[in-house]
Amino acid sequence: MRALKLFLPVLAAIFLSGCAGYHLGSVNGDVAGEKTVAVQPFNNQTLQPRLGDDVTQALREKFQADGTYRLATSEPGDLTVSGVITKYNRVGLGNLNADSSTMQNYRVEVVAHVTVRERASGKVVFDRDVKGHTLVNVGPDFASSERQAAPLLAANLAQNITELLAEGAW
Repeated sequence: MRALKLFLPVLAAIFLSGCAGYHLGSVNGDVAGEKTVAVQPFNNQTLQPRLGDDVTQALREKFQADGTYRLATSEPGDLTVSGVITKYNRVGLGNLNADSSTMQNYRVEVVAHVTVRERASGKVVFDRDVKGHTLVNVGPDFASSERQAAPLLAANLAQNITELLAEGAW
C-alpha cells in the first residue's frame, strides 16, 4: 500500500509533464477570431490553368475552418493576404511495370510567394515563398488526372500558408 502511495504521484507527474508543451488556444499571441483576414486573388504565373483560382478558394476555406482569423468577406480585413504562384513542377516517382520509360506516379509541387500586410499601417508582416504538393496517379488520361489533383494541390498549399500565419511564424 505504501508503494502505491509513492507510485501514484510519480505516475501523475509523468502524465502531466507530457502536457507541459501543450498550448490551449491561439499560439501566435492573438485571441482566436479577433482579427480578420482578406484573401486577394492569387496571380498564376505558371502554365497550369485555373491554379490561382483554386489556391484562392482553398485558402479562404482554410481560414474559415481554422478559426484563428475570421475571413473578411464584406469589409476590408485587418490583414490582407496576396500571392503569386511562381512554380509548378512534376517529379516522376514510379514507372509502369510493363514500360519502364512511362511514369505511373508524379509528385506535383507548387511554390507561391505570399505577402501579408496589415491594412491599417501597410506594414508587411509576412513575405516568403510557401510550397505545397500532392501525388498524382496517372490513369489513362494524364491531363485529367492532373486536373483532378489541382484542388488537392491547392488545399495543401493553403494549409501550409494558414499554418504559418496561425502559428505566427513571421
